[in-house]
Amino acid sequence: MKSLSVRQLALPLAISAALLAGCGPQQTATPTQTAVAVQQQSESDKANALFEQIFMAGVKRNPVQQTRLGIKDDYDKWQDLSDAHFEAGLELTRQHLVMLEAIDVTKLDDNTRVSYLLMQRNLQQDLDEAKWRLYSYPVNQMFGTHSQVPSLLINQHTISNESDAKAYIARLNAVPTLFSQLQHQLQQRAEAGIIAPKFVFPHVISASENVIKGAPFEEGEDSTLLADFTKKVAALSLDDASQKLLIDEAKVALLTSIKPAYSALIKYLQGLEQQASSIDGVWRFKDGAAFYNAKLKDTTTTELTAEQIHQIGLDDVARIHDEMRAIMQKTGFDGDLHAFFTFMQTDPQFYYPETEEGKAEYLTQATAVIDHMRTQLDTLFLVKPKAPMIVKAVEPFREKTAGKAFYQSPSMDGSRPGIYYANLYRMSDMPKYELEALAYHEGIPGHHMQLAIAQELEDMPKFRRFGGYTAYIEGWGLYTELLPKEIGLYQDPYSDFGRLAMELWRACRLVVDTGIHAKKWSREDAIQYLLDNTPNTATAIEKAIERYIVMPSQATAYKIGMIKLIELREKAKTTLGDKFDIRAFHDVVLKNGAVPLDVLEQLVDEYIAATQA
Repeated sequence: MKSLSVRQLALPLAISAALLAGCGPQQTATPTQTAVAVQQQSESDKANALFEQIFMAGVKRNPVQQTRLGIKDDYDKWQDLSDAHFEAGLELTRQHLVMLEAIDVTKLDDNTRVSYLLMQRNLQQDLDEAKWRLYSYPVNQMFGTHSQVPSLLINQHTISNESDAKAYIARLNAVPTLFSQLQHQLQQRAEAGIIAPKFVFPHVISASENVIKGAPFEEGEDSTLLADFTKKVAALSLDDASQKLLIDEAKVALLTSIKPAYSALIKYLQGLEQQASSIDGVWRFKDGAAFYNAKLKDTTTTELTAEQIHQIGLDDVARIHDEMRAIMQKTGFDGDLHAFFTFMQTDPQFYYPETEEGKAEYLTQATAVIDHMRTQLDTLFLVKPKAPMIVKAVEPFREKTAGKAFYQSPSMDGSRPGIYYANLYRMSDMPKYELEALAYHEGIPGHHMQLAIAQELEDMPKFRRFGGYTAYIEGWGLYTELLPKEIGLYQDPYSDFGRLAMELWRACRLVVDTGIHAKKWSREDAIQYLLDNTPNTATAIEKAIERYIVMPSQATAYKIGMIKLIELREKAKTTLGDKFDIRAFHDVVLKNGAVPLDVLEQLVDEYIAATQA
């Protein structure tokens, strides 16, 4: 999920003593207190209406986001990548800030006051970050406009009627304009010296070529997009002639719009590749150090420096290695930790076969792990998500370059379930001993638990229900890998090793991300560090390092967020003693949606104070 831009800001979350004074259960509010409450309600209503207006204004500007939310207002369009659209967005943000500042924050109820200050910092951060607009790679091996087109159409553009089918065709025909804008953005970055590293281009070009393979582009099986469209149209209650007409229109759009658009993009990328460098860190850009510091602040929602984050990573790697040695001894393995890593990497018992049957078994087992975890939720949570969740393999068209695993939130209207995607392109990258922890992280009690609950909060403005902060979201995901162990799961010591292996992976990310982007490590330096310190395969390591290169700072969110969550939980346990209830603690964390880590700390402090009272 996309993280919102954030910046450190002390938020006055504490409930006003003036409102609480004299309003205990045995007392009646005075006329003055009642008037204050009415005034607060009025100003809070005004603020929440403005939050809705601002959120929906952003949604209206982005048809892709509309589709992801299950809104079909601009179902036939793509997002506008033009400079004019970006500048208009900045002007709208300035206007929204002026409108927001007309609200009297002293008259807001507590929840609305939090929303107000989160909205304020988000809008201000969007303005502050405008100077870094070009500091990104619009196409890379992880994501980009080139892969967004088939991904959105296949996974999120549902076809419930003929109008939806025609909107799909219109989107196919709109791709040339979209890609023309994309090339303009790439050219602007190239002129500013911001070009993706050379290793990115073969991945991106290959992924683009895959989109235009198969019928109607060439003889053979249907292309990915034609197969998707045909399947969706076949499910409609239309006569054969109407279905054929739609499919024929889609074929024409694929040949006259998709083929030339992708061919032109591929040619452009091949030329841009000749200008690309093998230097990977963002330190190479003009003001690159300042950009990376801004990204760390945004990602972690802390003031931690690159040097501090690097050291936290080194210390955590050492701790986890010690815990792994204890498990190694428990299994009776004879050798050092590095030899144990090699054993875990190479022994066939830890891997499903590279067959369709092996992939199916992985999905079956992952589903079983999540289903069992569902039966344990009452011991840990007061609120559970209403939206369903399924486990699915990453589609063939993007599995070669997609991440190891990821989660897609359910649609706003509940018509599309949450999805845990497992990348089964290479089964040797998906060991059995990591299956359990990965399912917890991406599914339940991880991302599905947090993101679906956030979307379902009835007393929250939409920008909080559907927005996010990477350190909170990914910190929660990593925290929920540990949580099942605390209630007796991970009975197999190898699965417990897998849990630690995944935590180790995130600790190492602190080291290599800051190493690449602040300490001027090469791609090869970073790869070697992971080879020396983790049990992961060389292929998985290379793909991971390439991810960290094109997404500077993002990988630091997981461990920083988890560390803060555990720190806050231990603070609550120590302070409250017998009054501590893990379910109530999780309720505080989840019922406010995703928030910056400093805000989370203040929410937990309030929970502690209220429980003590």
